[in-house]
Amino acid sequence: MTADLSPADSAKFAAAKRACDFVEDGMTLGLGTGSTAAWLLKCLGELVTRDGLRIRGVPTSQRTAELARESGIEVITLEEARWLDLTIDGADEFDGGLNLIKGGGGALLREKIVAAASDRMIVIADISKQVAHLGAFPLPVEVVPFGWQATRRIIVESVVALNLPGDNVTLRMDGDAPYVTDEGNHILDLHLSRIGNLRQLARVLNQVPGVVESGLFLDICDLVVVGHQDGRVELRDIRADMTDTGRVGKGGRDNLFSDLDD
Repeated sequence: MTADLSPADSAKFAAAKRACDFVEDGMTLGLGTGSTAAWLLKCLGELVTRDGLRIRGVPTSQRTAELARESGIEVITLEEARWLDLTIDGADEFDGGLNLIKGGGGALLREKIVAAASDRMIVIADISKQVAHLGAFPLPVEVVPFGWQATRRIIVESVVALNLPGDNVTLRMDGDAPYVTDEGNHILDLHLSRIGNLRQLARVLNQVPGVVESGLFLDICDLVVVGHQDGRVELRDIRADMTDTGRVGKGGRDNLFSDLDD
């Protein structure tokens, strides 16, 4: 059974399908986590089963590993891959310099390790993720469970010293219990509204004892594929404001992907 895609899913699907054009036979890929990345796995899976595309994927979460296997994609570890040709992932926000906030799905540590171990990183996103300044989306910071309250206090003091609001740093919850990442850590979400000096904040957070990694992805992304609900796509390259535009149709077999949750 097929069904029309929602506007949000249409934009995500358009970005994911266009990103598949950068995947070549024999590549080893980093596979991102989140709703937009899930569309990518569906699109890649179709190329694998229908066209015989030969790829291997290193997933950034247990959920992504499950979806990849269900889509017919061979899953391997980063240790087995050693290095990746390309990582394709989503983002919670991106700015004009292709700086990112990631971690809304709770996989920021693995996502950053995988992206850093790749020749190239492509981000797929709908147009709503584009912002003038990062920070409207809460910045995730992964912390070790031991002494997380003390870590939170130091983070609050550190962001206040940077003239950022420190009164809303919350522990991410999963029902009544703290959220636990695939690496066994917790996540603190920093509600900062707007981040002025991205690199300064990244440096400060990385110096806090107990912080494992922050969701600031700076100087990592090479290209953003932006999807629109009408099927239009734009390519934002780090070397140019916009390198290409086009359109992805959503009729026919594309609607086979309408079972994905938003």
